[in-house]
Amino acid sequence: MLDIEFAELSDPGRVRTRNEDAVGHVVPGSPSEARSHGWLFALADGVGGQRQGEVASRAAVQEVLAGFRRAKDGTLHKDVLTQVVQSANARVCETEALSGRSGTGMASTIVVAALRFDRATVAHVGDSRCYLIRSGDAKAVTRDHTVAADQARLGLVSAAEAAESSQRHVLSRSLGMNLFVNIDIDEIQLLPGDVLLLCSDGLHGAVTAAEMAEAARRHRDLAAAAQELVDRANEQDGSDNVSLQLIRIRQVERIGMYRGRPYKLR
Repeated sequence: MLDIEFAELSDPGRVRTRNEDAVGHVVPGSPSEARSHGWLFALADGVGGQRQGEVASRAAVQEVLAGFRRAKDGTLHKDVLTQVVQSANARVCETEALSGRSGTGMASTIVVAALRFDRATVAHVGDSRCYLIRSGDAKAVTRDHTVAADQARLGLVSAAEAAESSQRHVLSRSLGMNLFVNIDIDEIQLLPGDVLLLCSDGLHGAVTAAEMAEAARRHRDLAAAAQELVDRANEQDGSDNVSLQLIRIRQVERIGMYRGRPYKLR
């Protein structure tokens, strides 16, 4: 059976007085639930004035967690995540409408990872990221939905220019922007020793991928690794909220798929 350990941490940073990030997780209550549902991790970074950013991110994470718990046994994670992220988008739109003028511009990023057997399914909207740390190397498995990143993908600017652009934090896609949201979803084959890192831009904007990989390698205790990364982000920048989730894969259950149904490999 899939065996994991995890830690999560969210910090307001050194400049902002409130934290507009939100994190949450669902842990299976039994081995049978681990196979029927699996684990879920979600992280959101809210935007919007008058404390509405934190309302948006919290609503998004709550909706994702609740939807995952309600999912039917054995449903493909790609289908589950598509549904729960769309529901989170609708929840943010509804929350904005009910908030009146103070809710204008309310939105949120979201990155979600569902784990079961020997796979992780990652869905995201916005510029919160998921990294796969394997063999001492950290690589982003998500792509930022920002104006600068979109321009780089179209070849209008270089990657270096995008990284320094004034539009590198301007979201081109987010929850709450429209009634329907385009979600990027990828599946990752997991190996024992892999570490997944979900984070807001307060971390990846201040800490390099190499520093993320080094912290995960050096600390057996993931809580210590998370604290080191938050401290480093605050030391090297500190202007934004910093949130992350670290998930270490201790053991996997190898499976194959036939007509959408898993079967155990020997």
